[in-house]
Amino acid sequence: MHTPSPRKTLAFVSSGTPEADAALAELESAYGSFGTSEADVVVALGGDGFLLQTLRETMGTGKCVFGMNRGTIGFLMNEFRADGLYERIAAADAEKITPLEMETVSVDGTTARALAINEVSLFRQSYQAAKIRITIDEKVRMEELICDGVMVATPAGSTAYNLSAQGPIIPLDAPLLALTAVSPFRPRRWRGALLSNRSSVRFDVLEQEKRPVNAVADHTEVKSVTSVTVREAPSLTASLLFDAGHSWDERILAEQFRY
Repeated sequence: MHTPSPRKTLAFVSSGTPEADAALAELESAYGSFGTSEADVVVALGGDGFLLQTLRETMGTGKCVFGMNRGTIGFLMNEFRADGLYERIAAADAEKITPLEMETVSVDGTTARALAINEVSLFRQSYQAAKIRITIDEKVRMEELICDGVMVATPAGSTAYNLSAQGPIIPLDAPLLALTAVSPFRPRRWRGALLSNRSSVRFDVLEQEKRPVNAVADHTEVKSVTSVTVREAPSLTASLLFDAGHSWDERILAEQFRY
């Protein structure tokens, strides 16, 4: 005889906008709420940015995150509905998210580390285009990229800034990273590259005094870097839940056939 799985305990968190706070009050009234440290599933109410923040905060805890869109952008979010939430979560598809780790060295010699679920990006700091050398797994692959910026994006981040910069969309379970330039000037026609998720990518900033560069891991920015190393952090994972029938793969296909 089949024994039904017990209902997951839920914690509700809001991005703090009036719309998200109203949804929070409605859901807590209907379902109650556990603290995030006690719950099995954290229900994030807001947009994609708040969902990424929630994923970072729950990373490595084994908790699942179920997002519902109460923000302006919701590609990673499920539709907001207050009814049938236990059933939706029980039937949801789970996707594992693995972040990138950024290690930087700045002009003054200081070092920093940060995690990124979407992408690690380098941007020019002034009117001068950046000059950047790209090394993959200790082999120089491009001696000099002149550009406004360059990024390494995860599959989860491939539909965000990477897509706006004409980078490829990557299925969530693909063992790949996207290396994408922002407004490349030389080589002008370089279209970026797809890399193994086991790759280590190093960016060295050339002419750093004349052409200063900042590095950003999602929302963590480090100014005036001289080198940036990016690799996956496989020991840290987060679990994201999608409504049944609206999985990440389905959203990726729909995005690629949108016209």
